[in-house]
Amino acid sequence: MNDWQNRVDAVWADETLTPGDVIERIDALSSERPEDDAVALFERAGARDSAGVEDEAEVLYRRALALGLDDERRTRATIQLASTIRNLGKTAEALAMLRAEYEREPRGPLHDAAAAFYALALVSSGEPERAASIALQALAPHLPRYTRSVTGYAREIADDRV
Repeated sequence: MNDWQNRVDAVWADETLTPGDVIERIDALSSERPEDDAVALFERAGARDSAGVEDEAEVLYRRALALGLDDERRTRATIQLASTIRNLGKTAEALAMLRAEYEREPRGPLHDAAAAFYALALVSSGEPERAASIALQALAPHLPRYTRSVTGYAREIADDRV
């Protein structure tokens, strides 16, 4: 699996490839894996998502998640699926998925990414103040100064909405 993943990663890293080339190469690599391989399905979904073929990506993401992925890929697939379905107009479902990922404990290394996409979904649903609060709370720990102030202001924005 490690060699296979390295070859997949090399496709993703090759900036000379067109989106169609990426799909073609990822599909070729995925054909080396069993048909119900969740990781291969996840990679195929990502290739289509990146190419703007979101309706095909949605089906593949859902299948990969249903089959089961390791924790990091599960988080990535959830974020990517939610972003895809938000773009397809399924904002309420995307919000629910992203909120669950954002509130998940313990927080994983992709928590801030979940926060960013949750904020985008909140904007799409007409809640820009809540989106700003989520985004600022994710950003605050990374600031060299003013972490406490930004966190406080972010919470204040959320409290004002209640």
